[in-house]
Amino acid sequence: MSQVLLRFLGSGDAFGSDGRFQTCLHLAGPEGSLLVDCGASSLIAIKREGLDPSEIGWVLLTHLHGDHFGGVPFLILDGHFGGRTVPLLLAGPPGVRERVEAALEVLFPGSSAIRWRFPVTYVELAEGPAHAVGPVRVTAFPVEHPSGAPAYALRVEYAGRVLAYSGDTAWTERLVEVARGADLFVCEAYTFEKSVPYHVSYRTLREHRGRLACRRLIVTHMGPEMLRRAQEAEVECAADGQIVPL
Repeated sequence: MSQVLLRFLGSGDAFGSDGRFQTCLHLAGPEGSLLVDCGASSLIAIKREGLDPSEIGWVLLTHLHGDHFGGVPFLILDGHFGGRTVPLLLAGPPGVRERVEAALEVLFPGSSAIRWRFPVTYVELAEGPAHAVGPVRVTAFPVEHPSGAPAYALRVEYAGRVLAYSGDTAWTERLVEVARGADLFVCEAYTFEKSVPYHVSYRTLREHRGRLACRRLIVTHMGPEMLRRAQEAEVECAADGQIVPL
């Protein structure tokens, strides 16, 4: 079986707590590399890790908050001015194209009308059967996190391996579904004990841990309280730059 590697380019919250980059997962396998979420700081994280952003062929987005998709305009513009030729496919919730183009226009007026030097295409993910996106199959599970469009947890199948990812959400039974049988479940733990709307705390995750039938669990998207108390947690905590074989 071919090796698939997950790299945490960003494991922090929206506000860069502890100096961490915003959410961005890099998945590399035999047929190329992709991102799962692409927060506003992601291009910096990609280059800091010595990766070539022009080799990233696909981006999967769980929801349309800036710390999860705000790096896409920079990724596109970097490719345009950097001589990229590899096509880029962006897959996300309904309205993903409109939101990305609006972000481009706000950040760099006039850019949304540019004819890019490489193909940029969009796929809208929806609940139901798995979507084929480049080398992976992606199943979207609706979760609880208002963002002006549906928010998803994602199950990504690549070369016989399965990555499950919560995105941002309050606890929902859908997390049990998305994690079932996964080689790795990456789940947010924004707080340690404090209850914050539309996010999972470590305390809640610990209460349900026995129901998560995944081979390995790593928490991410950690805010200040979770980071201060991470050593108390009986679970792996992600770090920027960490590489995990699936």
